[in-house]
Order: sequence, then C-alpha cells, then structure tokens
Amino acid sequence: MALSSALLDQAVDQLASLPGIGRRTAMRLALDLLRRDVHEVARFSEAVRNMREQVQYCTQCCNISDRPVCDICSDPNRDASMICIVEDIRDVIAIENTHQFKGLYHVLGGVISPMDGVGPDDLHVAELFMRTAKGGIREVVLALGATLEGDTTSFFLSRKLQEAGIAVSMIARGISIGGDLDQVDEVTLGRSITDRKPYGPNTRT
Repeated sequence: MALSSALLDQAVDQLASLPGIGRRTAMRLALDLLRRDVHEVARFSEAVRNMREQVQYCTQCCNISDRPVCDICSDPNRDASMICIVEDIRDVIAIENTHQFKGLYHVLGGVISPMDGVGPDDLHVAELFMRTAKGGIREVVLALGATLEGDTTSFFLSRKLQEAGIAVSMIARGISIGGDLDQVDEVTLGRSITDRKPYGPNTRT
C-alpha cells in the first residue's frame, strides 16, 4: 500500500514484522499510536525498550526474569526436589495458572527438531543436566507439547535422566495431538499435571 508518509510506512513495516501481524493490522496499530498523546506513546516505546534491554534469563531454570534468579526458583515454599520441563515461558504461565504444580521449572527454549536443524545443543539441555547432577532432584515431569518434536525431546531427556537414576513422569494426555500447552484450558491442564504418569514407551497415548 502506498503511504503519504515515509515515517508512517517505516512504523507499519516494523509492526508488520511481529508474528501474526499483517500489513492491514499494522496500519491500524500505527494509526492508533499516531492518534495517542505523545507522552503515552513514549511510555509504550520505553516499556518495550526496557523489556528488551533489561529482561534476563534465570540462572537456574532459564525462565525470563527481572533478576538473576526468578521469583519461582527463589520461593522457599516451592518443592525444589521436583522439576517440570517445558518448552517456553508460555507453558510456565499456563501451568502456574492451574495452581496444581508446586515444584520448580526448567525452560528448554524449544524442542528437538532435526528437520529445522535444532538439536539438544541448541536448547537449555546442558543446564538441566547440570541441575540434576547436583543431586536433590527426585522427579522430573515432562510437560512438552503433544507433537512429534515434543515426543522426540521427551524420549531423549527421559533416557538421559533415567540413566542418572532420576524418576521421570509425563503429564497425562488430556491434550489433543499436535496441541500446545498454552492453548489448553486450565482445568484440563491442571488434571494432566495431577494425573501424571511414569514416562515410558507405553504411556504416550
């Protein structure tokens, strides 16, 4: 679309670069920002800039955090002997909203996907094994999506963890095949956490 302002065109280009945002939606957002007070837009842009520059990754679980150790890992009321493995921050939020899990998390930052060139070394797998090697972990809960990549990652991690003598379980599959955790309703996800089962070839149903 031809625009009468190069500055507006640049703003639309940047907004359209976000996932799920097409040119028409980007135009609506840009025009909305243009109609807002200058100070309000400045607060908006400052919040985005601060997020990008100051958000850290927790040194223990690799979750995003405002401090070196996130609030979940530093909570003395959490069960530090249980770790739930998830793909990304959205899964942590989804599980926390169920109020059914009281342990800690480990965020992989993705799943193993040979087709996309993603292997274990591209994820936070080494950090996970460093955590478990320190001892004190009695159970690891696999809470990855019901996809081929999720199952591949679960199989790889379970084999390594079980070799180290750590009990491995997986959330019950009340989740449709191919689904992501952050798309599942809280009741179903909460029950899948509560009804988790020991991990094994015959449990992936």
